[in-house]
Amino acid sequence: MTELISRVDLKARIEAGTVTVVDALGGAYYEQQHLPGAVPLLENDVESQAAELLPDKEATIVVYCSNPACGNSQAVATKLEQLGYQRVLKYREGIQDWVEAGLPVESGVAA
Repeated sequence: MTELISRVDLKARIEAGTVTVVDALGGAYYEQQHLPGAVPLLENDVESQAAELLPDKEATIVVYCSNPACGNSQAVATKLEQLGYQRVLKYREGIQDWVEAGLPVESGVAA
């Protein structure tokens, strides 16, 4: 099972620029709102897009989806780990927790 990261730790790492955040919801959910700087990556796209979106397999990567009931983040995290990514963490509480805490989100399509 992928190691978990708390909202407080994730917020600090985003602010410090020491983490790559992956949104495992994608599509319209990503466009509506996502964590600051997050890149969209769905389970079915990990093998074809991970090398381009996440070139550094040593970088710390945090994957999230909507809330603890959502399995997308674990599915993406597992595939990344199978591809050799060394520092994959999961923000289990997801964007629901982030928004409820009043933290900033971004919207729009990925750059």
